[in-house]
Amino acid sequence: MFNPTDFPKPTLISVNGVELEVFEAGRQNAGKPIVLCHGWPEHAFSWRYQMTALAAAGYHVIVPNQRGYGNSSRPTEVTDYDIEHLSGDLIALLDHYGYEDATFVGHDWGAFVVWGLTLLHSDRVNKVINLALPYQERGHKPWIEFMEEILGDDFYFVHFNRQPGVADAIFEDNTFQFLRNMYRKNVPPAEPQPGMALINLARAVTPLGESIMSESELAVFVSAFESTGFTGSINWYRNLDRNWHLLADVNPIIEQPALMIYGDRDAIVRSENLTEFVPNVEVVNLDCGHWIQQEKPEETNQAMLRWLEQQDAT
Repeated sequence: MFNPTDFPKPTLISVNGVELEVFEAGRQNAGKPIVLCHGWPEHAFSWRYQMTALAAAGYHVIVPNQRGYGNSSRPTEVTDYDIEHLSGDLIALLDHYGYEDATFVGHDWGAFVVWGLTLLHSDRVNKVINLALPYQERGHKPWIEFMEEILGDDFYFVHFNRQPGVADAIFEDNTFQFLRNMYRKNVPPAEPQPGMALINLARAVTPLGESIMSESELAVFVSAFESTGFTGSINWYRNLDRNWHLLADVNPIIEQPALMIYGDRDAIVRSENLTEFVPNVEVVNLDCGHWIQQEKPEETNQAMLRWLEQQDAT
């Protein structure tokens, strides 16, 4: 397990009208930036096992708490969490460091942001590594509207949108239980479950499955969300239909070399036509659940570093 005291100290950086709490490793490796983007309900700390390995391989590792998380800004307007704002933060972060482009890595919601960033700012992304969430085809209907038709109005994505504030408050009242119960090997958080099932997970006294982290590691996440609450992070979900409209006129094909890492025990549905939209993708499967880089850190590092080395050699 990782000792939280070994995690780098952050810097607050003003970009794109907000402040981002940013953690770094390997700053001496100027010229090889790699930006790691966390998911929900996570934190930059979720990349603790990757930072040292990537820095040792010669990368300047940049790990922001994205808006709504940690000590980064938490705007009050829901629309301030759409894909234009989230990707704009990352582009402004590159500008801050003076980089023309970078390799971007995302897990879960962070992967959604990295896919969207690459579509909106293709000239600023040289390579893509995403974990858990494959490229999401835009389809013919806005995403929440489509999910509501297929999965019902109590599917948790829909629940977050149609019943604003309900889940936020319950998660905040049960922060420790919710996060303790989420970060487990046998609890796939992406399973198409009703909103109330996710809420019941927050209230569950006895956790199911083996934890993926130590008590001291869990305490980092719990402390962060006890400070921020969950509304800023859940507002990402509340922009899904807005994002669908914002991406309407964007070329949907991602030409950059890409690595897609799946967990075999994750409940997220894999893309059957990934290569149609990401033609230069390699797929790696690891024997784990949803929290890939935290549950299987060494295997994740090996997959990433092997692929990066291959790309640098071509």
